[in-house]
Amino acid sequence: MSTAEAGGVFHKARNRTLDAFPAEKEGEWKGPFYFILGTDPQFGLMKAWSTGDCDNGGDEWGQEIRLTEQAVQAINKLNPKPKFFVLCGDLIHAMPGVKAVFSGHYHRNAGGTYQNLDMVVSSAIGCQLGLDPHGLRVVVVTADKIVHRYYSLDELSEKGIEDDLMDLIKKK
Repeated sequence: MSTAEAGGVFHKARNRTLDAFPAEKEGEWKGPFYFILGTDPQFGLMKAWSTGDCDNGGDEWGQEIRLTEQAVQAINKLNPKPKFFVLCGDLIHAMPGVKAVFSGHYHRNAGGTYQNLDMVVSSAIGCQLGLDPHGLRVVVVTADKIVHRYYSLDELSEKGIEDDLMDLIKKK
């Protein structure tokens, strides 16, 4: 049986269901509800599309930021409030300068490079399908580079982030 932490209390998942919310509020069916799904804010695409240069544009995000703020304001005005909000799809229109894409879901560490773009796949906190330990990836972004390192949960808890990465964070 697996455990997950929600709100500082451990809850057990049974039958692919997680009882992470207070039972008096969410434990039983209380009737219909709704949630909001937003997709593809894709910051930078509107200018790139309008100039006809979708391969290179994407350096101006003003329109998308205003629309995203409008969406959040509209959701905040709703009554009753939605149970939750999901945002998926393309969050940005990849601008020149994107050097790495980070993902998970493979339950093991993996990756590769294609045309100077690194694909970094991080293993899981939970179930491992390979030999990697349960862990997290620390990603440091500087003006010049992206440096990342996978840490086991024990290693990160006991030793913290290594000095070379901390030195990069401290630089201005």
